[in-house]
Amino acid sequence: MLPEIVQQYPEIQVAAGQAVLTQGQHCENCFVITRGCVRVSGRSGEGRELVLYRINSGEICVLTTACLLSNDSFPAEAVSETAVTARVIPLQDFRRLLGESESFREFVFDGFSLRLANLMQQLESITLASVDQRLLQYLLNNADYKHQLHATHQYIAIEIGSAREVVSRHLKSLEKQGLIRLQRGCIEVLNHAELKALLPNG
Repeated sequence: MLPEIVQQYPEIQVAAGQAVLTQGQHCENCFVITRGCVRVSGRSGEGRELVLYRINSGEICVLTTACLLSNDSFPAEAVSETAVTARVIPLQDFRRLLGESESFREFVFDGFSLRLANLMQQLESITLASVDQRLLQYLLNNADYKHQLHATHQYIAIEIGSAREVVSRHLKSLEKQGLIRLQRGCIEVLNHAELKALLPNG
């Protein structure tokens, strides 16, 4: 739940698909999302993109918080996945509220610690889990009630931190095994149990 003091700050609206923060940008405001979803991604020197996390309603960005505290530039890219509404707290007010408002301080650091823990889990998964394991987990976690997943191979590659060609190769292998069916922009999971059994702890 948002601290009451946040409600006094102005709201902005951002259309879907717009850059909220770009890599290298100086952070001058704290954005508290009140509606919608923002995707935060990192990009390697070779141009490969990886989704780090998403900011949903009632949340703030852990990287923005770190930049506001340290006066560093934003190290990633934040793009609105949907239409977004957010409260905007200027840097000076952000720092003042951290010192004066217990509820705001708890809101910021509770969100910071939770997001940081989730981010560390994701980085551990990318480091230790193979591409095929990450792909299997993504298919199992994101298939809808019709056992379908509507996403391109490029989109999945960004989500799991791989290359499109690698994802396509693994998906075609799963299709040959009769576990999934590939269609244009859609993947249908044919055997959920066998997919899960391929995971180390399946």
